Formats: sequence, structure tokens, C-alpha cells
Amino acid sequence: MLIRVRSKDGNFRFDCSPNETVGLLVAKILETTTDADPTTLTISNQPRGNETLASGLANETLASIGLKHGDLVFVTYQSQAAPSSSAPKSTTEPAAPSNVDQPKRIWETVVEDPVDQYWRSQDGKIPRSRDTRFCKHGANAMCDYCMPLEPYDPAYHTEHNIKHLSYHAYLQKLQPKGSKATSTTSMLPPLNQLNYKVKVPCPSGGHPNWPAGICTACQPSAITLQSQPFRMVDHLEIASPDIVERFLQSWRNSAKQRFGWMIGRYEPYDKVPMGVKAVVEAIYEPPQEGFEDGIQLHLPWEEEQRIRELAKLASTPLSIVGYIFTDIVVDPEDRTVNIYKRHPQSFFLAGLEALFAATVQNANPTPSRSSPTGQFASRIVTAVLTGTEDGNIDISAYQVSEQACAMVDADMIEASVDPGIIRVKEEDRRVGSARYVPDVFFRYKNEYGLEVKKSAKPCFPVEYLLVNVSHGFPQTPSPMFRSTVFAIENRKDLYELQSTENVVKELSRLGAPDLTAGSFSDRRSAVVRYLSDWHLIAFLETTQLISQEDMKVLVKMASAPDLDDPSVLDSFIKTESWETLMTFARESAPARSGPTGSHTAMDEDIPPEILEQIAREEEAARAAAGGADSPVGNIRICPHCTFENSHGGGDCEVCGLPL
Repeated sequence: MLIRVRSKDGNFRFDCSPNETVGLLVAKILETTTDADPTTLTISNQPRGNETLASGLANETLASIGLKHGDLVFVTYQSQAAPSSSAPKSTTEPAAPSNVDQPKRIWETVVEDPVDQYWRSQDGKIPRSRDTRFCKHGANAMCDYCMPLEPYDPAYHTEHNIKHLSYHAYLQKLQPKGSKATSTTSMLPPLNQLNYKVKVPCPSGGHPNWPAGICTACQPSAITLQSQPFRMVDHLEIASPDIVERFLQSWRNSAKQRFGWMIGRYEPYDKVPMGVKAVVEAIYEPPQEGFEDGIQLHLPWEEEQRIRELAKLASTPLSIVGYIFTDIVVDPEDRTVNIYKRHPQSFFLAGLEALFAATVQNANPTPSRSSPTGQFASRIVTAVLTGTEDGNIDISAYQVSEQACAMVDADMIEASVDPGIIRVKEEDRRVGSARYVPDVFFRYKNEYGLEVKKSAKPCFPVEYLLVNVSHGFPQTPSPMFRSTVFAIENRKDLYELQSTENVVKELSRLGAPDLTAGSFSDRRSAVVRYLSDWHLIAFLETTQLISQEDMKVLVKMASAPDLDDPSVLDSFIKTESWETLMTFARESAPARSGPTGSHTAMDEDIPPEILEQIAREEEAARAAAGGADSPVGNIRICPHCTFENSHGGGDCEVCGLPL
């Protein structure tokens, strides 16, 4: 076969066989150069980007890296340093390929998400049944009318109203067709991360670095904004409606907006060819300050690393799959109706929100074996709880495109006073804050139905940066965490406090101290469900009542798929941390109340005559302290400030909190 090569020395053609190694092709290329350094020679299938060192591919065959007859290979290299006058001249001969194991390339060492590993093992073809009108063959045969379709088939996507290709369907479209030898692990990665920054240093080396100088070799090309053909996540699924209802409770109680990180995992999505869905199992609320018209976050949040590590301990490892926030405004004329503010005539995602989404996506790249850097794009999903056209509340899910992420990374765009408009920044050549902004264009259809290309400077609609993501709930919810009753973190302003006292009291009320390994009862199931709460687990880790090793056991138990099995609690009962919790639970059992001398199960070991004596002494002490006119029996101690309230109201006279 014929391989074309283009380098700074010119264009060349070489006759090769598919089984020849890359090392032999490199040897032929070096014969056309004069001072090339073989260790710096790179090859690529693109004029710019995707360069790969030829030394790392020396033992690969031309067919294994996807080269076919007539393919054009772009070669770059650095010149060798000129030898000194005292050094003897020697001719440079290309080293023959050796059998020594070459070091693995970056993308070969990447550990991908389990959902990516699953789809790489599948062909992703769309099966079709036999067509009764056109198929004339038998049951075991196949023709053009019933053969499986490729996962990127445009007619299928149009018919099923699928706007974007899934990530792996897009990879299938980019990868060359062939045998198993042309898999991603043995060929040049087809994806390349967008980069709109000026290359420093300049590849030509003919001028000072930016901002002192710039040329066509180091400046980014003009940008034309267009709809992204693929999306990293095709669907957002909330494991249970209770998760959203619990999150919304803060807005219902305070009318202030709220933000939370969505904890979940990625799974295959069968509604889209080779699709991926994000399944949300919990929402963690970081420190924040809510207002009626916005949210002030404290980023970076200190608990991020701890929450990420804790999520990985679940029976099915979890991670941060996105974030959710509320943008709900009540109609002042009808308090039962919410204003429909996000629609095609206004905006779907505000400019500031789109920039924040791009920043978060840049900080959370997806491991990929199809990119030379080992990372590509992001699967972080942005979810918005906002008013609908009929006045209710619904979820909208989005991602921002790779162009948006690259423009934010290059500091090229900013938000404007109009939430539906993005502003392109001005070029800046000052040292320390240099910013190069290439020409930016976008296309739209004018009033005559013609497609027009227009400059995006100084501003353009934010919709050009968005990628829609569908959302929904499962028909039969089966969440990983069964309880949502425990107080949520960072809600002190809503009087929702997390405390060890409340935990041990609830465990005591459920009868946890009486449970033993191997015993089965209704109380056991109630304790298991109470412990299966993400917010409770995240809080217990901060109390130091549970060791790190026992915390792993607790998380595995609380997230077990067979939580209805009573024996699932045995592994945690056998730990020392369980004994510590039960000690506190026994001490926090309900105390005796009133002068009747009634006692609880904790007092069963105390003789009755001693209990009666204690009750008489307490009654006498109350009478002596309160006098004849004091309503001794009506005194209630505030659990918050310990003030003794004698009135009949429901709130404390000093702190105003409920008794």
C-alpha cells in the first residue's frame, strides 16, 4: 500500500505493506531528512494536534494503528544540535526496532468508569426484526432491511427524536472499521481536547513568546460555535422522588434558593444507542448562603475530598455526578403558583450558570482511553428545579459543550446583565493578564429562512453553549439509601441540626441496644432502615465514634442491595464502633418524669423501694423550691437554653425556640 508523508522537508510517498512496523516507516522518513532527532519525531493523522512519539509505536504494525492505502501522515521533529568542531563527524543511522518492551502510553494506563468498560466490550449495533414486507429470506438469514444498524445511524436518531449521539456511538463513528487489531488500545486516539490558548512556547521558535509575539503557528484558529454532535450523559435519573422532595423542603420552609451536589453513579441507558445515564442516590448540601433570588457558595468546600472518599465506600462505588439548585419564584398575586421564567423566549440556563457549569466540568474530566491525554470532556450534569408553564416545579438538566469549556479555560467569555447573553472579552496584551481572543462566529437562520454566519463579538446567545440532557424517575424506585429522615447538613439557619444526641436517642427508641448478631425482629429492620441514610452516614464519620475500618463496614451495610435481609446488620453489630454507639444509646434512654416514680427499662435492675425513695425526695425538693403558689408540675426545661418555663405556651420565654 502507499503511505503519504508530509513534513517540513516536503511531501513523500512510501511503498509499504500493512504488516510492516512503524519503526521501518520511521527509518524511511529519516532518510529524507538531514538533521532530524529520531527521539523527537512524532506522527499524527492531523495537521495540528494528536501528535504521538514514533518511538512509542516502533513495534506496532501499520495496520494496527489504522493506516490504510493512501493515508496521509503528518510528521514533525526537532533538529539535532550542531556538533562541535573538535568532535568527529558521524552519520546518523536509524535504530532498528528492538524487541524490548516499550513503555505504555498515557491513554493505555487509564482506568475508565465501569460503564465505559461495559460499552467498549459491546458492538452497540441496533437490532432490527424481520421486515414482513421486504424480507424474502428464511428465519436464519439476513438482508439490508433487517440487518442491525450502526449506533450512530442518522435515520434511527431522527426517527426516535434523539438530538445528540451518545459518547460511545460518537467514538464508533470516529474509529476506523476493521478487525479487533484496530481497537483503541492499539491505535492513535481519535479524540483531542479543544484548546483555545496561545501555544507557549511557539512551535516555530521564530519569535518571543506571547504576549511579546504571535504567529499563525501558535495562535488558535477562528471559532465557529455550533451544536455539539455528542453528549457525555444522555439521561439524568433520580433514584427516588423523596430525594428531591427532601431537597425542596429547605425552599418551602425559607423561600430561599438552595444548592446541592448530586451523589450517584453512571449506568448504561437503553433508550439511546450506547447511552449513559447518571443515577442520583443522594444530594449533599455544602456550606452556602441562600437568598430569594440567588445563592452564595463557599468554594472550594472543605468537605469535598472526604465526601468523595466516603462515596467510594458504597457497595456500588458512588461519585459526584453533578449538581442541582433551585430557581423558584412565587407569583405575588397567587402564592400557590410559581413563575414560569425559563422558557424559549427568555433563557434556559443563565450566562453566569453556564460559565459555572463549564468551570465545574473542567475540574472534573472523564478518564478516557480515546484521548492522547487520558482525559476527555466531563460527565458533570447541571440540574435546575424551577417553575413550569402550569405553575408547578420540575427539573431541567443540561451540560455545556466542549467549546464552552475551552472558551472558559482560555478566559475568553463572561456573563452579561442579560441572563440569556454571553459576552466575548476584549483582547489583552498586558504581561501577567495576557488574553488572546480569536474571531468567534455563530450561525442562525434569518427571517427569510437562510442560514447566516455572524460575528459573536461582542456577545451571542447562551443557547449555543448548551447540551440538553433528558431526566426522569424510575417506574419502580429502588434507591440505594432507604431513609431520608435524618437532618441534612449545613441547615442550621433552618433549625435542622445534626447531633450525636439525636442519633443515639433514636437508636435507643428503636431498641438497637437489645439487638444481637443472628437475632431477627421488626426492630432490627427498623434500625437497618434508619442507618441507611446518606446524611446520617456522612455525619457519623465526623463524630469520631466510628473508626475508619468500621465506617467501611457501615457504608457497605447501609448501601447493600439486599437491605431487606435482616442478617445484613450482623457485620456492623460485630464491630467495636457498634458497642460504642450502644453504650451511648443506653445512657440516653428516656429518664423518669413526674412524682409518680415511674421508670423505664433501664431501671429494671434497681429495687422498687429505692425508686420510691428517690421519687419522694425529688417531690420534696420541688415543693421546697417552688413554694405553695408555684406550678411545680407545669415547669418545662428548654432543651436549647435550659431555661425553666412555667407558662403554658409552646415556645421558650428566653430563646424563643420550641420546647
